Amino acid sequence: MTGFNAADYLVSRHVAEGRGDRTAVVASETLSYADLDERVGAVAAGLRGLGLRRDDRVLLVMSDEVPMLTGILGAFRAGFVAVPVSTMLTGKELGGIVADSGARAVIATPEFLEAVGQALAQAPDVEHLVVAGGGEVPVPDGVAVHGWADLTGGGGDPSYADTVDDSWALWLYTSGTTGLPKAAMHRHANIRHVCETYGAQVLGITPDDVTFSVAKLFFAYGIGNSMFFPFSVGAATVLEPRRPTPDVVRERLAEARPTLFFGVPTFYAALTASDLPDDAFASVRLCASAGEPLPAPLQNRFTGRFGVEILDGIGSTEALHIFLSNRPGDVHPGTTGLPVPGYDVQLRGDDGAPVPDGEPGALHVRGESIALGYWHRTDASRQVFQGEWLKTGDTYVRSGEGYYTCLGRNSDMLKAGGIWVSPAEVESRLLEHPAVREAAVVGVADADGLDKPVAVVVTGADVDEASLVAWCRDGLAHFKSPRRVVFVSELPKTATGKLQRFKVRDFVSAEPAAEPTTEPAVRPVVAT
Repeated sequence: MTGFNAADYLVSRHVAEGRGDRTAVVASETLSYADLDERVGAVAAGLRGLGLRRDDRVLLVMSDEVPMLTGILGAFRAGFVAVPVSTMLTGKELGGIVADSGARAVIATPEFLEAVGQALAQAPDVEHLVVAGGGEVPVPDGVAVHGWADLTGGGGDPSYADTVDDSWALWLYTSGTTGLPKAAMHRHANIRHVCETYGAQVLGITPDDVTFSVAKLFFAYGIGNSMFFPFSVGAATVLEPRRPTPDVVRERLAEARPTLFFGVPTFYAALTASDLPDDAFASVRLCASAGEPLPAPLQNRFTGRFGVEILDGIGSTEALHIFLSNRPGDVHPGTTGLPVPGYDVQLRGDDGAPVPDGEPGALHVRGESIALGYWHRTDASRQVFQGEWLKTGDTYVRSGEGYYTCLGRNSDMLKAGGIWVSPAEVESRLLEHPAVREAAVVGVADADGLDKPVAVVVTGADVDEASLVAWCRDGLAHFKSPRRVVFVSELPKTATGKLQRFKVRDFVSAEPAAEPTTEPAVRPVVAT
């Protein structure tokens, strides 16, 4: 097998071929490809200097800035495994992931140090914490703390590891279709494949493009948008560390003039409802959406106002990026379009056989970017990775013209803002409250057709909606918390005592949305 390293493909190749002076990164500083190559080499050398060995995991809890970007690429270059993780997790949630990964080194930016400090207490394998910026945090005995300047300024060996297509490069944690977070393990070659398929053949990305993604680098969607696609062709990326808001986007659109914009349906709804000027997207030639289905009315309102097509698509952490998408000039609102060249898609019935057009089926996909499996999750891997095929957990239908439409999940998992939420995890948090006896969490569409988590609870003591929402926010990442709490006297169950979640969903869908109240009005019993 011939040698291949994703960092060489994305960065050093351009310098070697005479494109080192092209702009690569627009962030708090602007870097050329030559600048970026030098920074990545310094990180690779610094990580080696910590005594890390081939395939050791380097876990990153960082905002989208130059250190995050070079941290990931430096791990690739040195033959380590980059593990960027969500910055929205609590210390306890993060600790579970750090421990599961077996990471020996953690890199963090200051705003996440409190959660990182709590996480390290649960992660005995960690030997090094690198802080990219100021700030201090107590760490367990045996964990050495380093500054970013110390890591990157000490010289050492910046050379490329002798990786090949199948070498580990990137682990991305996902709840996916099977509950609690687990690491989807990606090869170096998977990165090249998504660039050659969706990047080249759907986006048609060129060296003159400038990308700007609302989704952050720790998402599979975000790392493709902000790193893989632009760097695959020598284009530029715009990094934004702040939480995305319409005002932040307005600022970046005006300053950086991106040509490709990537968002999720929830954020497109926020943009459409904002006071952005109608010409705010004048520099943008294409928008893309993923994470959850984009409702046709929202898509039409956005394009009608801002004059830019949105290419709605579906990807997954397990597939690394989008494998089913609308095309420029061939957008069918309400559908997810056609298979991306390089991927095969099948819809299968309960018997495993393909279903005819017009009938719903479980979505399966195969392609060269599919993950190797889940780290330390044999049962989950066997459920999801079936030979060459990935079982996505989505139910779809295909029209006679070949366009695919999402009908929902074929499990109880739901998405909020494009991020997987496990109902069981939220229900567990609710049940920790002394007043809650039973709880069920379902996804219910809001006015824009976007699913939001709603909790239905049976209580044994007085408690109000606002208190339960706050309780969840104190113990979970905010995106997992229910947007509403509905009080009932009992939950619908089968004769054997199993929750009938579909009845809960139907009941809540019929309830009017309301702001959190201070009076727990108990609704009529949910039909059983």
